[in-house]
Amino acid sequence: MALKKKPAPKKTEVYFSEKKSVEVVQKRSGPKANKRVKFLVDSLVKHMHAFIKETEPTLDEWMAGIQFLTKTGHLSNDWRQEFILLSDTLGISMLVETINNRKTTGETESTVLGPFHVSNAPRYPNGANICLDGKGEPLLVSGTVHNVKAKPIAGATLDVWQTNEDGFYDVQQKGIQPDNNLRGVFTADEKGRFNFKSAYPRFYPIPYDGTVGDMLKALDRNPNRPAHIHFIVSAPGYKPVTTHLFTPDCPWLKEDAVFGVKESLIADFKNKGDHWEVEWDFVLSKA
Repeated sequence: MALKKKPAPKKTEVYFSEKKSVEVVQKRSGPKANKRVKFLVDSLVKHMHAFIKETEPTLDEWMAGIQFLTKTGHLSNDWRQEFILLSDTLGISMLVETINNRKTTGETESTVLGPFHVSNAPRYPNGANICLDGKGEPLLVSGTVHNVKAKPIAGATLDVWQTNEDGFYDVQQKGIQPDNNLRGVFTADEKGRFNFKSAYPRFYPIPYDGTVGDMLKALDRNPNRPAHIHFIVSAPGYKPVTTHLFTPDCPWLKEDAVFGVKESLIADFKNKGDHWEVEWDFVLSKA
């Protein structure tokens, strides 16, 4: 009786080729690789190699892409994060934010953090005015923080920031604007209520004198962000929300350069003659 031959071992690709490029790169990871990191990198390799095979960039085009990313890194510093702007203007920041903050029971929707948030902004009592340069039309902001069952959340924290009338954040104009202009942290009272004074927000262009601006110009895209106020609302035992309040009259609502507008976040700003008012309730879900 003839002996059966053992099946030949499955051939493993080890040498690079156009056809097997993804397989070769993915199999290079070792047995002690971090599973989550390997999953992320393998997926990145798969999609990047597919992009290269679809577009077939020239060597000059690929080098231009490398130089674009290098310059993007060189532009980033303590107050300007060009990579965040790049992520924002490609809609990636909003997609990651939305996936990680899916809303199902009426919670306040989230939007992008943006590159101009500052930790440890000054704390103010309710009723304080955060407009330190005196520019713009006066605005009174008030409302409550409550849970999905409409129960007030006493002691909730509201971290607030926005641009001034000239369309700049204070960190963009060191020595021109007062430090911490139009920034502040407030605490909701025992009934979840808050209120503070500010200035009517205005639209502004994102910084477009760098690589992101070059990309937007090449794509014939608008660099403007619609008028808004930033908020991070948080409380112990609840999931924090990073969000905006948008003015309803801004011409750039449907063309936000960073895709941050959600219809549920367009607020009703009321003109009271000598000032504006907006009232808004933030709804948090349990952590």
